[in-house]
Amino acid sequence: MKNIVIFGAPGSGKGTQSDKIIAEFGVAHISTGDVLRAEIKAGTELGKTASKYINEGKLVPDSLIIDMLAATLDAKGKDIPGVIFDGFPRTIAQAEALDVMLKERGEEVSVVIGLEVDDEELIKRIVARGKTSGRADDNEDTAKKRLATYYSQTLPLKDFYIAQGKYAKIQGMGTIDSIYAAIKEAIG
Repeated sequence: MKNIVIFGAPGSGKGTQSDKIIAEFGVAHISTGDVLRAEIKAGTELGKTASKYINEGKLVPDSLIIDMLAATLDAKGKDIPGVIFDGFPRTIAQAEALDVMLKERGEEVSVVIGLEVDDEELIKRIVARGKTSGRADDNEDTAKKRLATYYSQTLPLKDFYIAQGKYAKIQGMGTIDSIYAAIKEAIG
């Protein structure tokens, strides 16, 4: 199986590029953001708890994310060609838990696609997305908080995956197709 982690700051294009990877490689998509938003919309206890963290620009606790991910992954079944993890892991503890969870299933992360975009462009993209997405967290103030959280808690994952030889640096600015061409090459 090809198990791909798509990694980058909020607004870096993870969702857009995930869609292209899924269409070409047929991998299953697990977006923690989509799953969390569905839980919030449904008004579940997980959704209510997650909403408090998200609205403050903070990360949802690892235990909630890991439990949700394991259940989602198991529900996909064993006959899929792989999975793309979109928005997960976000901390080294999550990455280590993902490695353990995949190893228990005889799998591992194949490649980490690291979309790299400058802050000014990220904020511009998030605010523009907010005008059409209806997502309450797509505004400039929350975007700045999310970026601060990303730099302090998530960016260390880059070195974690570089040390494993799995990180592929992808310039996340340019056309969607040119960015995807670089991603496709990294996936091999």
